[in-house]
Amino acid sequence: MKSGKIIIIAIIAGAIAGAAVSQLTSGQELTEDERIAEFYRTETAVYVSPHGLRKAMDTGSKKFVLVDLRSQEEYEREHIIGAVSVPAYKDPETSAYGDVERIVGEFRRLEEENPEKEIIAYCYSIPCMTGRKVGKILADNGVYVKELGVGWNEWRYFWTLWNHEHEWDSTSPEQYVFSGAEPGVPTVKPVPGGCKIEGELGC
Repeated sequence: MKSGKIIIIAIIAGAIAGAAVSQLTSGQELTEDERIAEFYRTETAVYVSPHGLRKAMDTGSKKFVLVDLRSQEEYEREHIIGAVSVPAYKDPETSAYGDVERIVGEFRRLEEENPEKEIIAYCYSIPCMTGRKVGKILADNGVYVKELGVGWNEWRYFWTLWNHEHEWDSTSPEQYVFSGAEPGVPTVKPVPGGCKIEGELGC
C-alpha cells in the first residue's frame, strides 16, 4: 500500500512540474483557467488509460500499436502482451538515448506500417523519464506517439492500482503479459458492463 501512495505522489508531482514548465516556456502569462485548459489538453493528447487499453485488448482491437522501451533482455523476460520492442536501453543498466537514428527509424517504420493506428509507448514505471525522453526525441524528428498512463512495474505488480475494484477477482496481470522475443497475442474475452466512456481507449 505504501508503494501505491508513493506512485500516486509521483504522478501528482510530475503533473505539477509539467504544468509549471509549460507556463515558463510559453513566453506569456496565462490565466488560471487557461493553464487548467492547457494542462488537460496536453494530458488527454499524450496519455492513454491503461484500463481502456486492457479493455481494448479484451475486444481484440487492432487500432493501436504498443511499444516497450525497456531493454531487449527485459522485454524477452516479460512484457505486456502484444507489445513490440524498440529498446531505449542497451541493457537494464545502460540507456541508449544517444541512438537517435535507430529509435526514430524504428518508430517511423511502425508509423508507415500502421498508418491508421495510435502508437503507444511504455517504459519502466509512472515516474520513469524514458518514455518522456524518447517522446521528445521522436517529436523533435516529426514522429508523435502517445504514452501509456502506467509503466511495466504498475502493469505487472500493481494491478489493483489502476483496474476497477469489481475487476480484481476476474482479471490478473498474468493474463496480460507474455514472455519471449515475440509480442504475443491478447486473448479476446467477453467484456462485462462497466466503464462506457466514449473512445476505445478512453476508460
